[in-house]
Amino acid sequence: MNFNPALIVPELFQFILILALFAASVASGEKRVRAERWVPIAAAAGVVAALASHSATGLLFSGVYKLDGMSQFFKVVIAVCFLVTTLNASRQPTLDKDRRADYYLFLALSAWGLMLLSSTVELFSVYLALELSSYSLYTVIALRSKDKGAAEAGIKYILFGAVATALALFGLSYVLAGQHTTYIAELTTKSWHWADAPVAVVGLTLFLGGMFYKLALFPFHFWCPDVYQGTSNETATFVATLPKLGAVVVLVRLSAFLTPGLEITTVLAWLGAISMTLGNLCALAQRDVKRMLGFSSVAHAGYVMVGLVSGTAEGMAAAAFYALAYVAMNLLAFWVVSRVASDGRNLELDDLNGLYRRAPALAFAMAVGAFALVGLPPTVGFMGKLFLITAAWNHGYNWLVVVLAVNSAFAIYYYLSLVRHAYTEDAAPEGRSAPDTSVFSLVGAGVLSVIVLVLGFVPGPVFDVAVAAGRGLFH
Repeated sequence: MNFNPALIVPELFQFILILALFAASVASGEKRVRAERWVPIAAAAGVVAALASHSATGLLFSGVYKLDGMSQFFKVVIAVCFLVTTLNASRQPTLDKDRRADYYLFLALSAWGLMLLSSTVELFSVYLALELSSYSLYTVIALRSKDKGAAEAGIKYILFGAVATALALFGLSYVLAGQHTTYIAELTTKSWHWADAPVAVVGLTLFLGGMFYKLALFPFHFWCPDVYQGTSNETATFVATLPKLGAVVVLVRLSAFLTPGLEITTVLAWLGAISMTLGNLCALAQRDVKRMLGFSSVAHAGYVMVGLVSGTAEGMAAAAFYALAYVAMNLLAFWVVSRVASDGRNLELDDLNGLYRRAPALAFAMAVGAFALVGLPPTVGFMGKLFLITAAWNHGYNWLVVVLAVNSAFAIYYYLSLVRHAYTEDAAPEGRSAPDTSVFSLVGAGVLSVIVLVLGFVPGPVFDVAVAAGRGLFH
């Protein structure tokens, strides 16, 4: 085995950051308090490391770990998202100061697990990387000082995670028994028709449950709105974004051999249709903004399925691009939530009343995020849905494309209610803390808004990278 450390620079850098955070967490006094000052700088250096390795290719560790266009694409996105979430968490008001180094340590561990997950091409390794990224979140979700709801959210996340883990491991044993291999490259050469390999089909369906749990796809979505509502705004930002990327990259790799017409592909299509419909209908009744975004996450998980069931490189690329779009849109939305709720409270729709007067820049950023989540031009949300629709049309699931279009119409009401409260309601609730309108807050909102808009205006370069990565899965 030829091991070249230069191929895994992002993973090594993230591991060094973890070691540094571990040293800071066991230190005493001032060193623990100041972690939020240097971690974002280190995360920015991690973005540079990921960009420098974007063209790395090869197989490591006996073919278990693959570096290709898809893995490097997701590592760059994960590194950028980790930077944004660390910046967002640097002003977290509901976290005790002596726990900040520990908090960043667990976030870094989870991001590292997701980076590993991006390159693993063997199912046991996928399972281990998935658990590494999950265990850290079991801890940080409950870190919201003097809030029983956070403890409840942590317990729910652990319990649902345990069930998903058990199903995935049980399914993995069935795949191994039915196909006699766990390497994705070898699984692509096997038959996945129910008549030929019923045990393997059942096993893969159960194994995918672990990915569905991270993605919050029906029927593994029940934890999502409760956890978003219970945990702190900054932790919800992380949970709502990075774990989705890890789930999508694994689903993209597995979907390369799940061609249209297979029983398991049809199951994915139906789960996607139910997920987007249920998520949107439940979101209509919410008043808590984070809970609304939780059900929105369930709906967006269904949208991703539209690209995955197409069985084409363009469909894989559309799913990857939409995952990027979803993360950008949610980072913007949660950034505004965190800055408006400057005291760390949960944000209600009424809290947005008159936001255009109190913080016009944040109101504009919220409008951009809401328009993007709906899928209106010229945002990245519109281009993401357009790529999904064009990639999936005439590949056996046109009905699913129609369901996506109908659900996008449903979503207009509750997303634009965010804008309506921010711009048309004047009576802001009394006794609430004022929004954070510091330079830090406004620059962050402005940069994220620009990203959402620029990716909508000029999606070509990023989508071309995703298409090239998707085509590489079919060789």
